[in-house]
Parts: sequence; structure tokens; C-alpha cells
Amino acid sequence: MENLFGRLLTQQELGPDMSLLPQDVIRFSGMAIAGTNVICKRCGTASSCQTVRLEIPAYFCPECLQLGRVRSDEFLYHLPQQPFPRINALLWTGTLTPYQEDISKQLVQAVDQKKQILVHAVTGAGKTEMIYAAISRSIASGGAVCIATPRTDVARELYTRLSNDFSVPISLLHADSPPYFRTPLVISTTHQLLRFREAFDLLIIDEVDAFPFADNPALYYAAEHAQKTAATLIYLTATSTETLDKLVSSDLLKRITLSRRFHGHPLVVPKPIFSYPEKIIYRHIQKQRQTGFPLLLFAPVIRFGQSFTAQLSKLFPNERIGFVASTTENRSDIISQFRKGELTILVSTTILERGVTFPKVDVFVLESQHRLFTASSLIQIAGRAGRSIERPTGLVYFFHNGLTKQMTRAISDIRKMNRLGGFS
Repeated sequence: MENLFGRLLTQQELGPDMSLLPQDVIRFSGMAIAGTNVICKRCGTASSCQTVRLEIPAYFCPECLQLGRVRSDEFLYHLPQQPFPRINALLWTGTLTPYQEDISKQLVQAVDQKKQILVHAVTGAGKTEMIYAAISRSIASGGAVCIATPRTDVARELYTRLSNDFSVPISLLHADSPPYFRTPLVISTTHQLLRFREAFDLLIIDEVDAFPFADNPALYYAAEHAQKTAATLIYLTATSTETLDKLVSSDLLKRITLSRRFHGHPLVVPKPIFSYPEKIIYRHIQKQRQTGFPLLLFAPVIRFGQSFTAQLSKLFPNERIGFVASTTENRSDIISQFRKGELTILVSTTILERGVTFPKVDVFVLESQHRLFTASSLIQIAGRAGRSIERPTGLVYFFHNGLTKQMTRAISDIRKMNRLGGFS
């Protein structure tokens, strides 16, 4: 029963015997009818009654269907969150730069004052370490904390890091994760926030600019309702969004900016390279392999990535080459092999564009003119290079068959952040 505190669940999730529920459980209709529309009480999505009508006299919500069907003739159930024991959970003993320390103090202040804040920091600024003090302050006061991110791989990476840096158990939630168990610290994908209601004293949305969270009304609704009425909300991003910019301009959200990486070196500025014929790319790969540094290549779609990897294996038989995409079942193992140096070249779709660190890596983007490579995506991809103090530089090449506005904007924004960081 303890695992129900702060959760929002359907009748199917709770099981057939509703008599076991405590008396203080809150129940409400799964959907509300408003004129010709029906509104989901889990994700806030309004749908036309005509399009979501079931064969029985009831409606369902198609937006959050992957989490279990919400129906207008059934209830959602919520058991109010309870406080946790007050403990000092922070194990991390590292140090912050003066720039990081300033932001860390502002975030702790936001926790104390129950404020909403946006941290706009360049890739490699050390955002994760900067939130540690705020997390620690909330847990020390008996609060519940959630870090949510749009990508499963980023959630796993955060789980690994925070499991070493905090003494409390951590519940990791994504589509394929083990069942939820109650703990003061939760790491989840943003879709999993739909399963909570008024649960968190501190909610941190990492990579807020990433798909599927960016400008997604249902997920913003989830974030709003997963936090308590008096709570702290922290957004983390390297590239802002139109929604966030509007919140900042209307004084509903405070923005703090960090334009320097933790090691004090500038962002690596991408170099666009016209890549027709394709042998130009292989020539640059051959030259890069002479350096001995690991090489991370990004492909726009799975099929292209697979065929390019196959061709690469033929041309470079002495290299240990891997490929990962959202459909790769053992992708965490392949990513780990690349990080350990067991693979020398890794080809990936955009699943690795953010939230992962590979020391000393060079980054090549293939078909960078593709529509899937937005300016935000390209900035994040470029940010995979130069992240380690051992090699704060690196190569970032945008191979293309014609410059796009997204490419030029990404390069321009990176140069701008370097200037703001004090680099000419």
C-alpha cells in the first residue's frame, strides 16, 4: 500500500479488489465532458467526443493510451503523498567551479522558497553536479524528489550516477523498468510523470528541450500536476524552447545562464563539410582514426545507420565498430563497450545526442542536412565532444549535401555561447 502514496492509477492498475484500498483514497472520473469534447484527467488532453467514442457509451483518451487506457466511465485513484524520514543523503564529495557553485546556491534557495527556475547551461557545463545540493536539501527536509528526462538512455545514465552519489534507494521508471517502489528519490522518463499526482516537493526536468517533452502540452500538464501545490520546479536545458522563453518573458519562470563548461574551455565549434561524393567522409574517418581517439558518428535514420555501419566495417576491418538505435535490444551493453574503449567507432541515431559522456571523443554527423537534425539536436550532438578535462577539445564535423538553416543556426548559437562565456 505504501507504494500508492503520491501515485495516480487506473482501476486496471489497482486490480479487481477495490475494497483493499484505504478510506482516504481520492477517486475521480477519468474524463470530463466539455461540450463536444472530452478531457482526460490524467494528461489534460481534449479530444472530440466523436473520435474517441467506444462501442459502449463511454470515451477513452488516445494521448496517454500507452500507459493504460483512461475511460470516462471509470475512475482514477490517488493516495496523498506522505513525508519521508529526514536524512542527509549526499555522498558526493567533489567540488564545483565558482560558476557552478553560484547556480547551485540559487537552486538551493529555490528549494527553500518553492520557486520555478530555468537553468540554461551549455552542454558539458556540469548541470548534474549543480543540482546535487538542491536534491540533498529537499531530501533532508523529508521531501520527495523526482528527476525526469525525455530519453530512457539519459534516465539510465542519471540512475547510475546518482546511485553512487546518494545513499537513498532510487526508483528508476521507464517503459521497460522494474515496478515502482517508494523512495524519496525517483528518476523517470517524462511520460512516467503521468502516473503521479501532487507527489514531489522538488521536480527537475532534465533536457527539457528534447523530444517528446519539448512543447508537448500533455507532458507539461504531467509535470504541473506531479508536483505538490507548494513545490520547486527546475528546468535544465542547453537550448531553450519557445514555451520556456514565453514563461521567462512573462516572469513566470526565472532564467539563470551558464555559458562556460566545467573545465573552462569553449564549446567545440562544428565544421560543415560538403560530402559529395561519399568517399570524402571515409577519407576524413581514415584521417581521424590515425589519432587513436574514439569516433562517434550520428546517422539521421536507422536504415541509413545500419548500411553505413556495414560499409564502414568493410573499409576499416581493423576497427571495432558498433551501431545503436532505439530498436537495439542490447544498446546499453554496446554503449558501455564504447565507453570502455572496447569499441573504437560507434554509429548511432539521435538517441545518443544528449545526456551521455564519452571522454576524448570526436563527433561526425552524417547527412546533417536531414530534417531530423534540428538546431537543438545539432547543438546537443556537437556537445558530445570536448567534455573531458583530459581532452577539452575535439573534432565536430557536419557532413552535408547542402547547408540548412538548422545547421547554420546551431553553429551560430554555439559561437554565441562561447562569446558569452568570455571566448572570442
